[in-house]
Amino acid sequence: MDLFHKPASLSSAWSWWWKSSNIGNDDLTHIFLILFLAAVLAISCYLWVFTKKETPPIPPGPRGLPLVGNLLSLDPQLHTYFAALSRTYGPILKLQLGNKVGIVVSSPATARQVLKDHDITFANRDIPVAGRAATYGGSDIVWTPYGPEWRMLRKVCVLKMFSNATLDGVYALRRREIRQTVGYFYSQVGSPVNVGEQMFLTVLNVVTSMLWGGTVKGEVRASLGATFRQVVTEMTELLGKPNVSDFYPGLARFDLQGIEKQMKGLAIRFDQIFDKIIDQRLKIDKEGGSRTEDSGKEGNDFLQFLLQLKNEGDAKTPLTMTHVKALLMDMVVGGTDTTSNTVEFAMAEMMNKPETMRKAQQELEKEVGKDDIVEESHIHKLQYLHAVMKETLRLHPALPLLVPHCPSESCTVGGYSVPKGARVFVNVWAIHRDPSIWENPSEFDPERFLNGKWDYSGKDFNYFPFGSGRRICAGVAMAERTVMLSLATLLHSFEWKLPQGEKLELSEKFGIVLKKERPLVAIPTPRLSDLALYE
Repeated sequence: MDLFHKPASLSSAWSWWWKSSNIGNDDLTHIFLILFLAAVLAISCYLWVFTKKETPPIPPGPRGLPLVGNLLSLDPQLHTYFAALSRTYGPILKLQLGNKVGIVVSSPATARQVLKDHDITFANRDIPVAGRAATYGGSDIVWTPYGPEWRMLRKVCVLKMFSNATLDGVYALRRREIRQTVGYFYSQVGSPVNVGEQMFLTVLNVVTSMLWGGTVKGEVRASLGATFRQVVTEMTELLGKPNVSDFYPGLARFDLQGIEKQMKGLAIRFDQIFDKIIDQRLKIDKEGGSRTEDSGKEGNDFLQFLLQLKNEGDAKTPLTMTHVKALLMDMVVGGTDTTSNTVEFAMAEMMNKPETMRKAQQELEKEVGKDDIVEESHIHKLQYLHAVMKETLRLHPALPLLVPHCPSESCTVGGYSVPKGARVFVNVWAIHRDPSIWENPSEFDPERFLNGKWDYSGKDFNYFPFGSGRRICAGVAMAERTVMLSLATLLHSFEWKLPQGEKLELSEKFGIVLKKERPLVAIPTPRLSDLALYE
């Protein structure tokens, strides 16, 4: 019975309190307002607590300063700096770069999530101001956002320009330039030569020959090549240089460091060359042909092919003249430094471990012989030399942090939230040197690649020097052919030694493209039986 009488008792008590308290309408309003606000606060706290548990946290990372974040603590050697941070904060970490969030992933598992599991989300690039200035507003295959325009450019590069059939068709151009380099080294026998510089000139002439069918010669070739190398070097350095305009987009119009102005000046120098060459090609085509009597097959170059595609292009996603020049820029800037640096690193590593050079030369003697020259048809037989190239790209990947990715929406990687618009660095350099993956990771050991397990497809996230997913490097086939033919020819044609008293250095200099800090200077000595083979 008491249970049934309690409500009545409570009601009576409330009625008594109300009458005795003498509360007015205004006071009642205040009480209900306070109760309402308290209820809202309680509900908000409840939702915040339980929602927080469901939303992944931001990755850990070093504490930054107000306004600048971690910018002032960045080490110029970003690849090694990021690797050191990952040992403290784990395989995914966050840096506050001014107003920009930077995310660094440094393990195969996190790299797989970025480049494969969430490939479409991360298929865009975080284009720096310098990149936009260098590539006609980002109209090239590297920086163009993922979508129909990028797919058109990718198709042009992979299925047309860099197909095996196309590369076979321009082999004569590659061969000619390699043979000229052999002739140069032969003329310098017994004297120190800058291997990296000469290989840059060689690759530059290989690339430009394939692009527009001919190169300058003699002293002009050397002087123009040196100019090209200087411009390309400056461009890659600017692309890898921290820029206030990228970290504080609101300040971009002021170009406080002058990086955009410098890059535009360099780009104009290339653009003027491109315009002259394109005008010349169009004039030849207008006069009734793309060949001359003395050019032979060299008339079939990439530029001719691109201009034909431009005229026959898809109406929905046309290939424009801006695209053509942006692709030329990609090949000249992206295809020269990367390739020549790989050859230089490979030669330096083999000179540092003479037994590896001896094994590579023994393989060449077996497959080519000392009474013949290396041809591209020999390359597929050179398994040990392939292993040398792969090991070089493991220790010294051409782009140690790849090209930064940018998620189109927030997503979860490694249990952490990566915000939309972040600049995502994939530290392939650190993954390739991870002791939990590689035995003796700092040692140059080509034999670890003789089992044929690893390739350049990007499917194995323990080894992916050219990237992975949709934005994997489009020029892998051309890079592989050029590096292999260059290395095979240098090793087959000459013995190499350091100048008297010189010590071999293998230290690296960081940039968007990884370089040797000190150039490799070496002395060539002929090793072929017939000196006529050097002509």
